[in-house]
Amino acid sequence: MQGTIVVKVSGHEIDDPAFLADFAGTIASMESSVIVVHGGGREISDLQQKMGIEPRYIDGLRITDAPSLAIVEMVLCGTINTRLVRILVSAGVDALGMSGVDRGIIRATKMQHGYDDMGFTGTVGAVRGDVLQHLLASGITPVIAPVCLGDDSTYNVNADHVAGAVAGAVAAERVVFLTNVPGVMADGNVVESLTAQQTDTLIGDGTIFGGMIPKVRTALGALANGAQSAVITDLEGLRMGRGTVFTR
Repeated sequence: MQGTIVVKVSGHEIDDPAFLADFAGTIASMESSVIVVHGGGREISDLQQKMGIEPRYIDGLRITDAPSLAIVEMVLCGTINTRLVRILVSAGVDALGMSGVDRGIIRATKMQHGYDDMGFTGTVGAVRGDVLQHLLASGITPVIAPVCLGDDSTYNVNADHVAGAVAGAVAAERVVFLTNVPGVMADGNVVESLTAQQTDTLIGDGTIFGGMIPKVRTALGALANGAQSAVITDLEGLRMGRGTVFTR
């Protein structure tokens, strides 16, 4: 048995039946213990709009007011988590759906963002790695929705940040952020490895740009949270062990 891998799957892909089937088959074939953390931003926004609530963001961060929190809980803990668990179990994975609230696995505090009130958007405070490691030792694959436990409420926490914190808490071999590209690209090729300093250089010269910038920042943040390594790749890269690896 190899080390533990935390896989963060984006909310932009988990409503695609073909992707889900491929994803489940890939997880089922892995020799390592796996923890899955999922997002769901697009489906949250869709339901908000259907309910007459306009999604609001500050610097790309969702503001979660009380009505939106109820939608976040329904979509992340209900629709998406159940969908992922169903697909994984059907593929032969002993998957267990949960949120950060269950057994207090992930505790969160209210996000502070200058003078802006972020509502029930939170940041990770602590992760009960012992509970997750016990599940892994029993052959169970936790599938975690990033709704976390606060002192006075639940909090909606960025799934990337949850994945990084979980990876650190269980001393994961690596945390993999799945995206729709095979990794950081330079001159048409995947950059196989990057340090923080090299990443800053590539951002500075424009090699890393646009939507890839927050992705690499997230990968570096996972290292700061205790992950041994972080990888940005696509589903094929997860299967083949390829992608851009970030190291301390």
